[in-house]
Amino acid sequence: MGSFGRRIAGGLLLCAAAGVAQACDAATPWVSVWATAQDLTPPPAIAVPPPPPEVMEQFKRGPQRVVPIPDTVQDQTVRMILRPTLAAETVRIQLSNAIGKPPLTLSSVHVARRTQGSGVDPASDRALTFGGKPVTYIPPGAIIVSDPVRLSVRADQELAVSLYVKGNSGGVTAHALGLNPAYIAGGDQTSAQSLPGAREVRSYFWLTGLEAAVTQPASLIVAFGDSITDGFATTPGRHNTWPEILAERLRQRGGSPHWSVVNMGISGNRVLRDGAGASALTRFDRDVLSRPGAKWMILLEGINDINMSQMKALPADQKADADAIIAGLSAMVAKAHLHDIKVMGATITATEGLWLYTPQSEATRQAVNAWIRTSGTFDAVVDFDAATRDPKQPARLRPDYDSGDHVHPNDAGTRAMAEAINLATFTR
Repeated sequence: MGSFGRRIAGGLLLCAAAGVAQACDAATPWVSVWATAQDLTPPPAIAVPPPPPEVMEQFKRGPQRVVPIPDTVQDQTVRMILRPTLAAETVRIQLSNAIGKPPLTLSSVHVARRTQGSGVDPASDRALTFGGKPVTYIPPGAIIVSDPVRLSVRADQELAVSLYVKGNSGGVTAHALGLNPAYIAGGDQTSAQSLPGAREVRSYFWLTGLEAAVTQPASLIVAFGDSITDGFATTPGRHNTWPEILAERLRQRGGSPHWSVVNMGISGNRVLRDGAGASALTRFDRDVLSRPGAKWMILLEGINDINMSQMKALPADQKADADAIIAGLSAMVAKAHLHDIKVMGATITATEGLWLYTPQSEATRQAVNAWIRTSGTFDAVVDFDAATRDPKQPARLRPDYDSGDHVHPNDAGTRAMAEAINLATFTR
C-alpha cells in the first residue's frame, strides 16, 4: 500500500464512522472542494469620478447581479447555497471574521443538501460543531474550521449552509457577488426545512470554504482573479463561471487524480493596490497558499490595474504601468513555486468600448500579455485573450461573448475561456 493509501486507511477509521464524525486522523488528506474569497478590509476611500451618465444608465438597465446586503445581522439565520466541485463523504466548513470589529458568535451552524429555493432535505441535515461544541466564537480577523461531519454529496449537488447569529454581528465579512441565492430569516431556523418569507440576497456571509476528506487521489486548482473570474456577467444560479465550467470538463475527462477547482475571484481586484477589497498580493497567502490540496493556480489579474490607471483624477500612487503589473504577477508566481504550486498564466482579455479604454491602456495590456505568453515565467499559459477577442477588431471582445459592458464575458464567453484551457496540463 502506497503512502496515500496508508494515510487514507488510518483516516477512514475515524472519518467514515456512522453518523457525525467527531474527528479525523491527523494524516487524513483534505482538499478544498468549494471556496470564495472574502474581503480582508473594507474598500479604501479613493476619490474618483463616476462613469459617464450614459454608462450609468447602461448599468441601471442591465441585470443587478449584486444585491444589497445588511450592515449587520442580529437574531437571524443566514442560509447560503454552494456547489462543491468534487464528490464528498466527509466535509467541514471554513468561516472567517476577516473584517469584523467585534468578535462573532455563531450559536448554531448546519449543513444540508439543498432541494429548491431555501429548502433542504431534512434527512441530510447535519448540525456542525467546533471543538465538539455547537456554539463558536470567532475573534476579529480569525479563520476557524468546523469539526468534520459525514455527509454524502455529489460534485454537482448544491448544499445549504445555515448560520444563526443571536447577538449583533457588528460588521459583516462577505463576498458580495455570490451569484447564488442566500436567505436571511428571523430567529434560529438553521434546522428548518425551508425559510418562507426570508429576505433573498446573493452574497456569502462569513463562509469561506468547504473541504472534503480525501478517499482517493485528488488535488486542487485555484482560479485566482478579479470580476471576470468572479463571474460578474454570468447568469446567477447557473454555475457558468469559467472555473465551474473547467471543473465540469475535468470531471467529464475522469482519470486520476481527481481535480477540484475553487473560484477565488474578487470583483474590482487589483494586483498591486487595494480596490474592491485587498489587493491580489495582500490576499494571496490566504486565498491560494492556505487552500488544502492546492497544486495549480490559474492567474488572471491586471485588468483593473490597467483600467483604473486611465482615470485622470486617480492619485498617481494608485496607478500602475506594465512593468509594475509584471512585477506583481512575478512575485505571486515565485511565492507559489516556493510552496510547490504550479501556475498557469492567463492573458488579459480585450476592453475596447469600455469607457476607460485608451490607446495607453491597450498598449499596457499588450505588453503584459506578451510577457505572459513569452517570458517563460509560468508553468503553462492559457490565452484567454485569443479565445474571446473579435477577430475583426482584436482590441474588442467578440460581440457574442460581450455582456454589453465591453469588458465582462457573458455565459458564452466564459465557456470559451474554460474550453481554451488545455486539460492535459493537469496530470499530476
